[in-house]
Amino acid sequence: MNIDRFCLKKAYHEQAQAIADLINLTYRGEIGWTRETHIIGGDRTSRYEIEMALMNTDAHFFVTYQDQSQSLASSIYVAKENTHAYIGFFSVHPSLQGMGLGKYVLAQAEIFAMETMGVCKFIMFVVSQRQELMAFYERRGYLRTGQIEAYPLHMSIGVPKVSGLTIEYLEKIV
Repeated sequence: MNIDRFCLKKAYHEQAQAIADLINLTYRGEIGWTRETHIIGGDRTSRYEIEMALMNTDAHFFVTYQDQSQSLASSIYVAKENTHAYIGFFSVHPSLQGMGLGKYVLAQAEIFAMETMGVCKFIMFVVSQRQELMAFYERRGYLRTGQIEAYPLHMSIGVPKVSGLTIEYLEKIV
């Protein structure tokens, strides 16, 4: 796959449902290494949650497209919070995973945040039990902060299928 053909494009309100569908497919679908259907059920996000994120004036939501179609290949959200940027809603279509697109999109979002938002610290959270996902981010320079919390049921990001799920905060300082 030629990664250079992908570039981050601003996401629009009209794409909220397509973005939610992509994120749900990425994490709660049946294929791809990022799926977590074995430990979490239900949707990862909703159209409403994406619409709210798109309205955040201190944030940028980006997508990339598959070929010339309007089908989404990836999404990523970067929100400035005080002196750092929060990374969220990061997804790569399962059929495109393992080809370098995720690394590329994450790096481009970080560059954008450094140049546009003036930040040099990034924070995200990951389900602690997703060791392969944690390892992916660690290979990108993210470090475990030691901040671990109970799975956030109040955020409506799915229902645990196993007990004791937690989220762990990661950070990267460049």
